[in-house]
Amino acid sequence: MIITRTPFRISLCGGGSDIDTFYKKHGGCVISTTINKYMYITSHPSFDKKTTALKYSKTEIVQNLNDIQHNIFRECLKKEQLEGLEITSIADIPSGTGLGSSSSFTVGLLQNLKCYKREYISKEELATLACDIENNIVHTTSGKQDQYAASYGGLNFYKFNKDGSVDVEPVLLNYEYFKKLERNLIMLYVGGEHHASNILNEQSQNIINVKDKEEGQKKIMEMTYTLKYELEHNNIDKVGEILDYNWKIKKTLANGISNCFFDEIYDRAIKAGALGGKLLGAGGSGFFLFYVPEEKQEKFRKEMKDLPELEFKFDHQGTTVIFVN
Repeated sequence: MIITRTPFRISLCGGGSDIDTFYKKHGGCVISTTINKYMYITSHPSFDKKTTALKYSKTEIVQNLNDIQHNIFRECLKKEQLEGLEITSIADIPSGTGLGSSSSFTVGLLQNLKCYKREYISKEELATLACDIENNIVHTTSGKQDQYAASYGGLNFYKFNKDGSVDVEPVLLNYEYFKKLERNLIMLYVGGEHHASNILNEQSQNIINVKDKEEGQKKIMEMTYTLKYELEHNNIDKVGEILDYNWKIKKTLANGISNCFFDEIYDRAIKAGALGGKLLGAGGSGFFLFYVPEEKQEKFRKEMKDLPELEFKFDHQGTTVIFVN
């Protein structure tokens, strides 16, 4: 049996600039951090060597890989030319909540299969392979940030170059302020349902074909460079201001990113002491991330107690193999 553990991520600024239609024209960049909420993938040889069994939100048992309904399972197994396995996925957080779970699944599965074959794969190769499967084969997304975050882990600045290459640079700040940043970020579950690919497809078209939305995405990218500078100079409270700026632009880039209900939540949170925040992921559902100074957190939690809080800490490892038998 092999078990891999792959973290989910929270994106602080720059989302959307990792979409290929944008970064091929302007370049792009994102700052994100992984958290201690994970996707676990286990693999084990099937008792019947001719049978591949997959267990996720449903169970599939097939004798031909082409019969697998789950797109990522099917294409990863075909890519690695593996069958006769029993594979199970378990996650700390449901899918569709804006934490990059689908890419964590892809990265964790590929890591698991490579380990099963006793093949080494670097974090860069793993992220590139996951991007190829999701973006070019399955077409579930057109972005790159989630695959890189799941592979590398940690608080990083990801630069998406026009030629398709990606530079990964750790965001370095004093340990005291690093822990302060961790404490000052509060995540609230607001529910709802979304189809990230639909929102991202519309956003992808808007930020390249609609002038004001393209300019909006460029401003978000510029603000990401500002955030990197402020973090590396330990100006932690600037995170709230930049989250606020990012959110006000982001929600104009496509229909479905926000709605009246989410706007009302955001206004309440600001009045309760948050300096800024944003819906994580493509938008439309899931978790709101807020930056709240410690001295205001008691009031904030009291005012926002109707929304469940997800406590978390930062992850530093990225995808890892945690068990091999």
